[in-house]
Amino acid sequence: MSSDLNTQAKEPRPWRLALLWLMLLGPGFFIFYGAANHYAASLPLAGVRNIAMAWERQIPLWPWTIVPYWSIDLLYGISLFICTSRSELNTHAKRLLATSLLSCLFFVLFPLRFSFERPALEGVFGQLFTLLMGFDKPFNQAPSLHIGLLTVLWLRYYAHVPARWQPLLHVWFALIGLSVLTTWQHHFWDVPSGFLLGFVVCYLLPTPGVSLFAALNKPRQSTPKLALRYFTGALLLSLSIAYLQGWAWLLLWPITSLLILAAAYLGLGPEVMQKDSGQRRFAAQALLWPYSFVTQLVHRYLLKSLPGAEEISRGVWLGPISAATDPRFKSVLDLAAEYDRQAPATVIYHSCPLLDLQLPDQQTLQHCVRTLQSMPQPVLVHCALGLTRSAAVVLAWLVVSQQTKDINEALAILQKKRSKFILSKVQLNQLALLCDDIT
Repeated sequence: MSSDLNTQAKEPRPWRLALLWLMLLGPGFFIFYGAANHYAASLPLAGVRNIAMAWERQIPLWPWTIVPYWSIDLLYGISLFICTSRSELNTHAKRLLATSLLSCLFFVLFPLRFSFERPALEGVFGQLFTLLMGFDKPFNQAPSLHIGLLTVLWLRYYAHVPARWQPLLHVWFALIGLSVLTTWQHHFWDVPSGFLLGFVVCYLLPTPGVSLFAALNKPRQSTPKLALRYFTGALLLSLSIAYLQGWAWLLLWPITSLLILAAAYLGLGPEVMQKDSGQRRFAAQALLWPYSFVTQLVHRYLLKSLPGAEEISRGVWLGPISAATDPRFKSVLDLAAEYDRQAPATVIYHSCPLLDLQLPDQQTLQHCVRTLQSMPQPVLVHCALGLTRSAAVVLAWLVVSQQTKDINEALAILQKKRSKFILSKVQLNQLALLCDDIT
């Protein structure tokens, strides 16, 4: 979850703004959550479904877990005051607000109820349950607001808690996540849907340093055919859920991943990966994990038959991501948007994230070439496999640096020096036009 907190210029800790946010979020939570509960309770009981599975009857009731369950309220309030800048605080508060509002919207549109009858409990734990039921009702189930808020809070606390205390942090937050089941407050499906909502909110409202919709402010580079492939995959998985039901609902995760990729190739660009200084934001990593898992398996297989890094000209090498750890290089230019930094900390490193199989726009290509020109040699230019993105940037560099007069001459050099790369005629023509604009 690292890299979720950007290093920022020191500014006074925004105590007053944090207090204002707390005064807004606290009452707002109870108003919206209570209204959704009241609405579901007003419906005929037969009209409010439950989504319990038979095996959930085996989940034990552990009264003591009401303590971690309740603790999220305290952690919620404190979280606003650990933010060190106004921008971080505003983003965090907006995440909390968006998670609450979206959860309550689902509660109203798709009302559900908890179907197990909790036995009467005595003692301190019983009193905490009584206090909870004075406000909460057996409604407001999926996605679990408790889990959605847990996701937002976990990311924020992780960004601030010292490393030696982080194991304790993870244990406690894991207990909070477990407690929604062992207090008999939620059914199983409320939990993954809550995590999904929390990560979607954190993804759509990233902390300062990345801009998800930056591509909308510049000429859009789109590849509709690739976007259609990902959208078709998402559609097929959605149909699978409708047909299979049950555990097939877990396919919502890869569906989300595929839809993000479809949006990327329709024009949002590599910004969807949220890669900043070589690291992808954790929310992006989480949502795109199904894609990353499959992609990395395919890449590992393909790399067995692909060449390593090869020198093209003047100390500029082209290769796959696996070459980034090679100690011979003084600097590394990373073009792989879907991977975190692989280059060691000892080298000069620059990241210019590009989407796989897609040429960059003119502004981005110019930035990549200028960056490459400024880096000490020997320098490695790599994408995932060293086939398309890195080849395109090196070709452009050969033309812009006037080592060749045009893209065809640059291509002849690349064909001689690089044993394998993939650039179609259409892409080469586009690259030639882009190089003309740069030079």
